[in-house]
Amino acid sequence: MDDLTEAQIARFRADVDRSRTPGAYEPGRWSVAPANRDSAVTGAMPERVRLRDTSMRAIESLPGVVATPEEKLAFLRLLARSGVPEIVLATPIRSGHHGDGHPLDAVRADLALVREEQPDCVVYCPFVSATDGVDLARDLGFDGVQVAVAAFGPAAGIYRASVPASREEVVAQAAEVAGHAHAQGLRVAVAFTMVSFLPDEALAETASIMAEAGADEITLFDGPGGVGPEAFGRLVHTTLKAAPDVEVGLHPHNTFGLGVANAVSAARAGAVVVESSVNGYCGGPGNADLAATAAAFEALYGVDTGIRLAALTGLSRAGAVLTGRAPAANQPITGRDAFCWGGGDWVIVESEVDPLMHNSVEPALFGNERRIPLTPQSGPRATAAALRRLGVEADPALVPAIVERCHAELARLGRLLTDEEIRAVAHSVRTA
Repeated sequence: MDDLTEAQIARFRADVDRSRTPGAYEPGRWSVAPANRDSAVTGAMPERVRLRDTSMRAIESLPGVVATPEEKLAFLRLLARSGVPEIVLATPIRSGHHGDGHPLDAVRADLALVREEQPDCVVYCPFVSATDGVDLARDLGFDGVQVAVAAFGPAAGIYRASVPASREEVVAQAAEVAGHAHAQGLRVAVAFTMVSFLPDEALAETASIMAEAGADEITLFDGPGGVGPEAFGRLVHTTLKAAPDVEVGLHPHNTFGLGVANAVSAARAGAVVVESSVNGYCGGPGNADLAATAAAFEALYGVDTGIRLAALTGLSRAGAVLTGRAPAANQPITGRDAFCWGGGDWVIVESEVDPLMHNSVEPALFGNERRIPLTPQSGPRATAAALRRLGVEADPALVPAIVERCHAELARLGRLLTDEEIRAVAHSVRTA
């Protein structure tokens, strides 16, 4: 195909635009299926969902990850700057020390840093199990505590020092801690852990008891990742019916790749808080990824998350440096190749007509970028684009020869060419 004329581009754009509707299509931001914004299709969606980041706690559980306090503090600063409205810090406080062995001054430093970067961020201390832990969280300056109540009776002894006599004992002890935290003026999120094992009747009864004890939120924790999107919606409905004045959140795991889908389903059912983490970091199958969760809510469904979307790719890559665990190249939204459709000339033509065709969201919106590599499928358009990116001036008449030489080098080396190798090929053709 020869170079497109302005008239051809305008005709193509008009044709593409026939399928677009405001909201689902926002130039420079996203272009998604209009049905995503149709409540008759999706059901009612909330105007806003609060994302609670659990990266600092999750990183502690990653096998083999060792980071210095300074490295963790630098990452926490970026996290706070992202605008995430709620953060869970690293580990429970026990015996006067931060869970990773740091003195309490380190906890205070974490809290002070978050306050400095984002004063309105709500910071939680995770999994407080006794009233003295509540008091310490209060004295350190946490805004809220998470109080865990396992789905079991005696089997809850797996997670504690003593074996409870009954389910009633487990619930009563958690209610006591929740009530004490409420009396101290802390925000109280009661974590129903291993919720996939909790029958509806027990869920409703426990939710009612925790609401009476003073819980502000009931967070449905699916440790095994055994709850699918539809089941999560049912859990939320059951919880809200039993405790209508308490907010519902969820902590989905990604065992079946459904972490974000679970979040969407739960929000549709009435959940207002979603726990997620940078790059989905967590032991086991991982959490819902912060970037993918924020992007899905914002772009697909028009639900505000309060996140600075442009910070997400930088945050993802900082997480990879901190942990030594790089996400997949095609990690949704933040991956290096998330917006790479290969090196065919059609990619160039399509982007000239409208960059939001194969890319349903604008990469720059999330701090990412498009990549159009030089590949065996690349023709004159993709090769010329690569030369422009590298600042290499080439007579258009020479581009076919450069294409041919690049293809030969790709075949000889059996890999993509480096920028310097592309420059060298162009130079050899120009000076031949």
